[in-house]
Order: sequence, then structure tokens, then C-alpha cells
Amino acid sequence: MGAAAVVLAGAGVEMFANRTAIGATDGRPLATPPPTTPPAKLIGDGSTQDTGPQPNQPLPQRLAPGEQPPQFVVMSWDGAGETGAQLFSRFRGLAQELPGAMTFFLSGIYLLPERNRTVYKPPRHQAGASDIGYLSDESVHATIEQVGKAWLDGHEIGTHFNGHFCGDRGVKTWSPGDWDAEIDQAVALVTQWRTNTGFTDLPPLPFDYTKELIGGRTPCLEGQANLLKAQRVQRWRYDTSGTGTQRWPAKFANGLWNLPMQQIPFPGHSFEVLAMDYNIMYNQSGNPNGDAAKRATWQQQARDAFLAGFRRAYTTNRAPLIVGNHFERWNGGIYMDAVADAARQMAQYDGVRFV
Repeated sequence: MGAAAVVLAGAGVEMFANRTAIGATDGRPLATPPPTTPPAKLIGDGSTQDTGPQPNQPLPQRLAPGEQPPQFVVMSWDGAGETGAQLFSRFRGLAQELPGAMTFFLSGIYLLPERNRTVYKPPRHQAGASDIGYLSDESVHATIEQVGKAWLDGHEIGTHFNGHFCGDRGVKTWSPGDWDAEIDQAVALVTQWRTNTGFTDLPPLPFDYTKELIGGRTPCLEGQANLLKAQRVQRWRYDTSGTGTQRWPAKFANGLWNLPMQQIPFPGHSFEVLAMDYNIMYNQSGNPNGDAAKRATWQQQARDAFLAGFRRAYTTNRAPLIVGNHFERWNGGIYMDAVADAARQMAQYDGVRFV
């Protein structure tokens, strides 16, 4: 690694270590203990409360000159709803097993019952419109519960925005002002879930989302240019809506970190694929209900793709591996099993930190 690469790696390590809880396989104590008597300040209608600093956060460790950086692995999830498949809770459990932390990019409407869908007023669409389905009351309830537990575990709660509009009438046509309106509603859906749902048997979410929200991923990785011009985004620390290669992160002109989805080797193919379950699925079957007889082979191929990207970074520049997935059971759920198997294998390597 050249001198310039060492400097950039050092900056990247600082960015990752200072924001996201990390687990290490080398046994070093990294996580700070939770506050003993955190202040609790209810916000708005009581849907959220400021309980003080987030527990289970890392102690930053700056690299010494010439020291090899850790291998950061970013496990992130778009949508982050807890349905009957219980995938949110499943991967919270995996994070404890590894150990490490993850980012959950919450879709705001997953905290809004369909019966009250018109509360959401998407830019350039009718009130209540959405290109993803609303969850049942039961699943909204479960999602709120999982979001609170995830934050207390030390995970990040980012945003996947709300209605997931893609294509010619989607987010790539939005102005910076449209993005500001969408972000305001994403925050409002988190901070006003008690009013919108009527649920009285859940505790407030234990964080101030206006402070905790520091990054997101756009629907279909579209609309990034105007998103970066939005006023609300200037308070963030990063965006992960672009695409790129396995290099250390750099900053946009506005000072945000650019953490793009990465191209990784795709076993059996001459081209590479984004490190995301949807893109792997699309290149395998073209739809989420492909030939059942091929699913075992596809699952192995997906697992091996994630591992190939990991090994390439681990043995070369140690650039953070950024994995983006969805809580979906496409092709019978094989991608959930593939990424879990890959993560367990990554965890066996020295110096790996899941963030």
C-alpha cells in the first residue's frame, strides 16, 4: 500500500470507527458500556425520547504509521421491516453472533398503517401512494419494536426514505426540495408513530432521530445528484446511493462521505455484480420466483460472490466491503442464507470488524 493509500485508509478508519459500533475477532475491547443513568426526554407525541448517547459504540483507534487497517465489513439492509418472516430479528441475532453492528435503512412507511396511508404525501404523487406495500398493523408493531432494540444493540438506523419510487416517474426526477420534503416525512413517520398507529403498548423509540439520522440509500440507487443538494442532507455524514469499485471512501464536494455500492466478482461470469441481493437475483433468475431446481446453485454462487469481494479487499487494499441487502425471501430465501453464511466465514479472519 502506497503512502497516499495509507493516509486515505487512515481517514476512512476514523470515519467508520467514530460512528458505527464495531465487533472484532481479535478479542480487543472496543465497545463502550451503556450510560448508567441516561437522561430520558420525551419528544413530540412520545413516539421517541432522547436517552443520551447510544450504547455499545466503539472506542476509536487511529492507525499508527504503516499499520495495516482492519477489514471493515458493512452489512446494510434496505427497507428494514419486520414481517412474519422475522428477518429483522434474525439478522440482529446474527450481529450478536459475529459480533458486530449493522445499518438498517428504514423505509418510513413501514411505521405507518395502511389505514392511515394518506398521512404520507410523497413528492409528485398522490397522498398515500407508494411503490412498495404498506405493512400490516402487526408488522408495523413488530418493526417499531425491532427498531428500538436495534438502536440499543448499537446498530445504526438510517433511511431508505419512504415510497420507493423508481423509474421515469420516480426519485431520479426529484428536485432538492422534493428530497427535503421526503426526508422531513421520513423523520415524521418515525417520530409520530404513536399518533399514526394508536399503539399504546410499546415504549418510545430510545433516540432522537433528528440527531441519529446521518445517512441513507435512495430507492434503486437513483436520484443521488439532487439528493446531495438537499438542505437536510447537508447535516448528514454520508450517502450510499451510488455505485463504484472496492476502494477506500472519499468525500463529495459538500463534505459527505461517498460510500457507494461496490462491484464484486461474480463466480461463473466474466462481469462483476453489485454486492446486493437484488442484483445477484436479477442476474440469476430475472425475477424473484426462479426455477426451484437451480436455487441451491444460485445460493452457493451468491455466497461465493460476497466472499470473493471480501477476499479481494482483505488481501489487497483492505477497502471496506459494503453489502446491501433486503429483508426479502426472493427465490425461496436463498439470499438471506447466502449472506449469513458468507458473514460467518468472513468472521473467521483476523482483523475483521462488522460495522
